[in-house]
Amino acid sequence: MTAAPRVSGWVIACSFLAAFLLGGLPLPSGLERFRPDWVAMVLIYWSMALPHRVGIGVGWLVGLLLDVGRGALLGQHALAFAAVAYLTCQTYRRIRVAPVWQQTFSILAFLLLEQILVFWISGVIGYPPRDWWYLAPAVGGMVCWPLVFVILRDVRRYFQVN
Repeated sequence: MTAAPRVSGWVIACSFLAAFLLGGLPLPSGLERFRPDWVAMVLIYWSMALPHRVGIGVGWLVGLLLDVGRGALLGQHALAFAAVAYLTCQTYRRIRVAPVWQQTFSILAFLLLEQILVFWISGVIGYPPRDWWYLAPAVGGMVCWPLVFVILRDVRRYFQVN
């Protein structure tokens, strides 16, 4: 028996809300550069687990919400998240069967793509990055992926989200 579509939709929406809230939590100054992009990781998980429900459109919408929340150029994160969701939906069959430690390398590639697109757009509008530390959140996301994967997998199984 599966959860009703309303319930499973709320589970997905609540996981994105939790990711938005995690992105706002303060970190120690030494770890601030490595703050993972929680929203992108949740998007990657749901695109990998349920590509028929969470895809490019959800990535675009979540990216727009992130742009509004951060005061960024409207569409900056939306484009990056849509690209990441597209690639995840195209490769989910290969990634999903891999062990979690191997998935981290795919996640690193997706998060690097997202970071590069966001900072490329920033450079185009006149705010180029000053150094290579702007790629550090992708490394932080790669390190946190196993935890994110296990938590979201357990939530998906508990609420029977299909």
